[in-house]
Amino acid sequence: MSNILLNVNGIEVIYNHVILVLKGVSLQVREGSVVALLGGNGAGKTTTLRAVSNLLAGERGEVTKGSIELRGERIEQLSTSAMVERGVVQVMEGRHCFAHLSIEENLLTGAYTRKDGKAAVAQTLEKVYNYFPRLKTRRGSQAAYTSGGEQQMCAIGRALMANPKMVLLDEPSMGLAPQIVEEVFEIVKDLNSKEGTTFLLAEQNTNMALRYADYGYILESGRVVMDGEAQALRENEDVREFYLGMGGGDRKSFKDVKSYKRRKRWLA
Repeated sequence: MSNILLNVNGIEVIYNHVILVLKGVSLQVREGSVVALLGGNGAGKTTTLRAVSNLLAGERGEVTKGSIELRGERIEQLSTSAMVERGVVQVMEGRHCFAHLSIEENLLTGAYTRKDGKAAVAQTLEKVYNYFPRLKTRRGSQAAYTSGGEQQMCAIGRALMANPKMVLLDEPSMGLAPQIVEEVFEIVKDLNSKEGTTFLLAEQNTNMALRYADYGYILESGRVVMDGEAQALRENEDVREFYLGMGGGDRKSFKDVKSYKRRKRWLA
């Protein structure tokens, strides 16, 4: 079994000192795996990622209970740049590119924390272009004038320029055409198998995420209601019915599913 890279243990997150968003979320990410955080809008997926990358403070949020460990080290108090130095990089939801910079300039901003010299950075840039040939073609184009898919690839490429051990990917499929989504996920799988990059990704497209992930956690209203190997989740009747749209009937909540009530631990 591979080692535990990230261990999130019973965290609660509060925004503006009053709004409880995460209510005891626990999850583990093994080194070299692809783990998906699944669930609808407002389930707590983005907040979980921000808690790990320490981006909560900018949103007036804080972890008030529980612990987050990276390779056994508590990381809740570390700055975002200290997290990048430890190899954890977040790709924000909504493809945040510097609109006025070219694609290549955007990519190079991802290498700002590196101390291994220009030649090594140039080597990584070439590697990024191998994974994203379209970016190489558009390297001189201003990011503002590239497509949504190209901007998403640019955002992921920029994260890779930091030589990360783990990439936190927030809603990579949002607003993209299905074939582009597939392309992005194929690259994630490629990076995982060839470079050994670990991914923790938040994704509403459950079907797509479970095709590419090794393991999944389903969040609802700030709690983990189910987790398991991606294959097992894909085959689970409740998940198929509620999240993969393969059953009939209108459901307002996963809590309405019978087995939810059977499994008391989900209600803990």
